[in-house]
Amino acid sequence: MQGAQTERQRRDDMNKGNTGFWSAGHRPTLFAAFLYFDLAFMVWVILGPLAPDIAEDLGLNAAEKGLMVAVPTLAGAVLRLVNGLLVDRIGPKLTGAIGQLIVIAGLLVAWGLGVNSFGGILAVGVVLGFAGASFAVALPLASRWYPPEHQGTALGIAGMGNSGTVFAALFAPGLAALFGWNAVLGLAVIPLAVTFVIYMALAKDAPDAPAPKPISAYLEPLRNRDAWWFMLFYGVTFGGFVGLSASLGIYFTDQYGLTPVIAGYCTAACVFAGSLVRPIGGALADRIGGTRTLSVVYAVAAAALAAISTGPATVGLALGLFVIAMLALGAGNGAVFQLVPQRFRAEMGVMTGLVGFAGGVGGFYLASSLGIAKQLTGSPQLGFLIFAALALVALGGLTTVKTRWRSTWGASLQGARI
Repeated sequence: MQGAQTERQRRDDMNKGNTGFWSAGHRPTLFAAFLYFDLAFMVWVILGPLAPDIAEDLGLNAAEKGLMVAVPTLAGAVLRLVNGLLVDRIGPKLTGAIGQLIVIAGLLVAWGLGVNSFGGILAVGVVLGFAGASFAVALPLASRWYPPEHQGTALGIAGMGNSGTVFAALFAPGLAALFGWNAVLGLAVIPLAVTFVIYMALAKDAPDAPAPKPISAYLEPLRNRDAWWFMLFYGVTFGGFVGLSASLGIYFTDQYGLTPVIAGYCTAACVFAGSLVRPIGGALADRIGGTRTLSVVYAVAAAALAAISTGPATVGLALGLFVIAMLALGAGNGAVFQLVPQRFRAEMGVMTGLVGFAGGVGGFYLASSLGIAKQLTGSPQLGFLIFAALALVALGGLTTVKTRWRSTWGASLQGARI
C-alpha cells in the first residue's frame, strides 16, 4: 500500500510540475505495452503472409483462404471482451501475461504436432486470437498512467504495436520458403518468449486503477449510445487495417501473380504506413480534436477503397492506393482512442474490450468478405466497395454526433480536444 501511495504521489508531482508528455506517466510500462502489442500483432496476422503456401499445401479454395485469415481476427475480437473484463478485475499486467503464455504454448503444440487439415489451421487461428486480444490489455496498461491531455499520444505509441504486422509480412514468407510454413509457427515462439521476459520485468499496473466492478456492471456502457458510436468508428478504422493486413498477401498473389515473398514485401509496405501514423493520428487528435481527424480519415479511406474496387491495372497503382487507405485507417485508429478515454475513463478496461471487439469484427468481415466475393464473382472487388460504403456510413454518423459531444461531455474536459 505504501509503495502504491509513493508511486501515485510521484506521478501527481510530475504532472503538476511539468505537463510535457515524456514527464508524465510511466515510460517503462509504455515501452512494455508497445513491445507486447507489437509481437502479439506479429503472430496474430501471421496466417495472412503464410496463406498462399498453406492454401497450396492444404488445397484450399478462395472462400476457405478468406476464412482462414479471418478466424484469428474474429477470435481476437471475442477474446478482447474477455480481456476487458479481466483487466478490470485482475489488472492488465497479469491478464497480458496469461495471454502470452497461451499463445506460446499453442504455437509450440502446432509446430510439434504439425497442422495437416483445414480444421487444424482454423484451430491455430483460434489460438492466435489470444494474441489479437492483447489490444484490450496493452491500451489500458498504458492509458491508466497518463492524464487526459496526453491520452492520444500515449495510446498512439502503445497502439503502434500494430507495426508487428510488418514483421510478419516481411519475414514469414521467406522463412516458409526456407523451412516450411509449419516451422514458422515454432520460430515465432523465440521472439515471443523474449518479449514475455521483458514485459514481466518492465510493465507495472497504474496505482490509481478503478476498483473492480460487479460482473453485471461491465455491460453498463452499452446502455450509453456513445459506446455504440465508438464501436462503429473503430470497426471501420481498425477493421479495415487488420482486415487488409491479413488479406493483402492473398490479394497480391491472386490478382497480380506475385510470389509469396514479393507479396509479403508489398503487404509490409502497406502495413508499415498504417502502423507508423497511428501515434501521429493520436497526436493530431490531441491538437485539433479526434472528431476533426476522423472526418478526414473516413473521407480519404472511402475514396481509396472505392478506387481499389475498380480493379487497378498494375500492381504499382494498387500498392499506392492501399498505402493511402492504410495511412488513413492507421491515423483513424489513433484518433478513436484519443476520444474513448475522454468519454469513458472510468470504464477504460471494458470499453477497450468492447471497442476492440468491434474492430476485430470489422476485420473479420473484410477479410472473409474478400474471400467470399472472390469465390462467387471471381474477383474480390465487391468486398472493397462495400467497405468503402461503410466508411461513408461512419462519416455520416460522426457528423451527427460531434456537435452533441462537444456541447456535453466534451465541454467539461480540461486540456483535451474532441
